[in-house]
Amino acid sequence: MPLALLALAIGAFGIGTTEFVVMGLLPEIAGDYGVSIPTAGLLVTGYAVGVVIGAPLMTMLGTRISRKTMLMLLMGLFTVGNLLSALAPSFGAMLAGRIVASLAHGAFFGIGSVVAAELVAPDRKAGAIATMFTGLTVANIVGVPLGTFIGQAVGWRTTFGAIAALGVVGLLGIARLVPAMPRTEGAHLRRELTAFRNPQVLLAMAMTVLGFGGVFAAITYIAPMMTHVAGYSDGAVTWLLVLFGTGMFLGNLLGGRYADRKLMPLLYATLGGLAVVLALFTLTAHNKILAAVTIMLVGALGFATVPPLQKRVLDQAHGAPTLASAVNIGAFNLGNALAAWLGGMVISAGLGYTAPNWVGAALAAAALVLALWSATLERRGPAREAVAGAAATSPAPAPALR
Repeated sequence: MPLALLALAIGAFGIGTTEFVVMGLLPEIAGDYGVSIPTAGLLVTGYAVGVVIGAPLMTMLGTRISRKTMLMLLMGLFTVGNLLSALAPSFGAMLAGRIVASLAHGAFFGIGSVVAAELVAPDRKAGAIATMFTGLTVANIVGVPLGTFIGQAVGWRTTFGAIAALGVVGLLGIARLVPAMPRTEGAHLRRELTAFRNPQVLLAMAMTVLGFGGVFAAITYIAPMMTHVAGYSDGAVTWLLVLFGTGMFLGNLLGGRYADRKLMPLLYATLGGLAVVLALFTLTAHNKILAAVTIMLVGALGFATVPPLQKRVLDQAHGAPTLASAVNIGAFNLGNALAAWLGGMVISAGLGYTAPNWVGAALAAAALVLALWSATLERRGPAREAVAGAAATSPAPAPALR
């Protein structure tokens, strides 16, 4: 794999760390600003909304410059946002810094996926995308726990200052290692928008929303589920999340390895397996060992869908992939927000802390149905073309004899 992928992975590591580390530092941030925990939770919601909005917005703004230059600008924006968060004198300023950083998230992964795929041979594209996303998965194993520890030990502002420094390292890495990639000939906003006329692109994005949404329906409420149902202590939640991150790392490797060979069969297996495991989580959540194993499986099966779904969008949006790729990253966060909301609704309805697992299972199963439908439509397309071609080349019928 080219060294340029290392630079992209470093950027992904920083972005993944800043996205999730705030969850472990909410009590410290809320205490410093004198706000409630639910109010501090807006730092999570605001970031997710910023990703959904920023993914298409920043990508459209970058259609007139080279992809390398845009990646450097996005890492600069990410660095500024985290620096604002580290120095924020008020909660409102902290939220603004989070939103600024989030605007770079979707476009970085979207454009980065296109760049990663162009750096390697056609039969290694999914592997290259997975290599970049390795930075995101490692962030959940190393970056988030370490950032939480630093924030609790010496202050959360130090954590965000360190993340800003990571942004500088990522920017310099891209400048040094990513080759100059001129803007694609004829690339402009109107052409990028044509990708959304393809039903297969929209179906892949819908699979992204539902499939990874299924993961977040359960993981968003993992703390109360593990402490109130499984019987873990509050301190054990951090290590359970590390276990989840480990599963994500392994799932990313799986998805990157097999998506280039059998993309749709891989999606059938992972989405179907995810639906089953999430349904079983309602039972395994009552046992400490089984719950820990299930958490790791949810991470593995959930993230194994990321490289194939991202590659699916790139393949179907051929010729204008950049905007579609970035919007698909926003779709992940849209799924996260939707699933978290639905999971909260079933808990509020009095169905218990394991009820979100059923929501996640239903979302994953719906994504599997869409995957099967997408494959059916794809098979019918060549069949219709073959019939039309045969009709066009068949000789005209001889005139009837009288």
